[in-house]
Amino acid sequence: MKKNIEVSTKGLWNHLILALKGSEEDYTQIDMKKAIFLLAVPMILELLMESTFAVVDIYFVGKLGASAVATVGLTETYLFLLYSIGMGLATAVTAIIARRTGEKEKNQAAISAVQAIFLAILASLPFAILGIFYSKELLALMGADEWAIAYGYRYTQWMLGSNAVIMLLFVINSIFRGAGDAAIAMRVLWVSNGINILLDPILIFGLGPIPAYGIEGAAIATFIGRGIGVFIQIWVLFRGGKHIKVLKRHLIWSGNVILNLIQTSLGGIGQMIIAMSAWIFIMRILADISSEAVAGATIALRVLLFTMMPAWGLSNAAATLVGQNLGANDTDRAESAIWKTGAYNMVFLVLVSFIYFFFANDLMAIFTSDSVVIQVGSDWLRILSYSFFIYGWWMVSVQAFNGAGDTVTPTKINVVFFWLIQIPLAYLLAIHLDWGYIGVFWAIFFSESSVGVFTLWLFSRGKWKTYKV
Repeated sequence: MKKNIEVSTKGLWNHLILALKGSEEDYTQIDMKKAIFLLAVPMILELLMESTFAVVDIYFVGKLGASAVATVGLTETYLFLLYSIGMGLATAVTAIIARRTGEKEKNQAAISAVQAIFLAILASLPFAILGIFYSKELLALMGADEWAIAYGYRYTQWMLGSNAVIMLLFVINSIFRGAGDAAIAMRVLWVSNGINILLDPILIFGLGPIPAYGIEGAAIATFIGRGIGVFIQIWVLFRGGKHIKVLKRHLIWSGNVILNLIQTSLGGIGQMIIAMSAWIFIMRILADISSEAVAGATIALRVLLFTMMPAWGLSNAAATLVGQNLGANDTDRAESAIWKTGAYNMVFLVLVSFIYFFFANDLMAIFTSDSVVIQVGSDWLRILSYSFFIYGWWMVSVQAFNGAGDTVTPTKINVVFFWLIQIPLAYLLAIHLDWGYIGVFWAIFFSESSVGVFTLWLFSRGKWKTYKV
């Protein structure tokens, strides 16, 4: 028994090293559990680093005062639209690159990668022009105070003016993920955000001969860190990853591929915009209840997003496996990837739900000492924990559609369950029936549990297997 445990531990350790280094394995042929592990580990670590940076960045900016934090928040309202486009495009790119990789069409995968880069640059231009020339006006439009307009506009100018690096970071990492080079995407983001975290306090507060740039320094740090990340991405892409390499002959404009990317990405962009706009309405309803309700929900969301990163990593791995196996014409293996990953996701989130249920107050107390805010956030974490059994399956099953390239179906589902059910139900329970913030949380529980069951049922019908990209 002891020998078996040692062999098993050694095997797990070897798989972990391989996942971090990057594997040349064919994900359409190797053992499914191994394939999920090799893809999911770097994707999980990539997302954890991104969420860590978000917390550290706002921590340093917070030292500059409320107006500086507000400037970041107001700028992010514009960046959310950019992120929606970037993440929607990234969803399409992952699906198409995964499909070409599974078909063993390496040249077509490389051409698709180049077109995705062209499209990312084109999509970034309107935001750059607005940010460079109209940053003050954009802040004023969002109701910024005098300090933000007089001084904080430089942060907005840098963030929107240099948004191409954000778009490219999203899109090129999605190329690596779709090809199966998740370890490269992980390392790029770790280097990029690591540099960003290091430069943040130096450029914001100054160090030796380096002057203090204030809030502008935070944006410059982001540009430098992510710019270096993009440089590494392009260098690796032309040097050749484990599964994809771009050559000079691939640097062509392909209208058909561009059109396919646009058509496929529209659904992904729609998914992001619907989800983000639904949250805006939810926060507006909470704002009518009390500021403590907004604060409690905001902190609970940060806790939720951080603890769910492994689940999102598993879901992203599922999308890559679906795309590659559909490309290899192995629909049974593509379906198996979803069922297996869904089971792992369910187990993980059920464990998380126990933590939320029993330690919600302790988690909230890390961020605030306000007893009312702690109570609000704790109530939400506990109510949401009841839905995690099915939520883990929803996260993975929706990726069956995205991984297959069918980004429209999840968009339609989101419209129904988030816009037509969640928002009206939240208003009915919270305001009309006077349940308060508890009504909002139960509306979220009902809509997200329902969307999970429905999406899983739709997945089991198997129509996604026939989708062409």
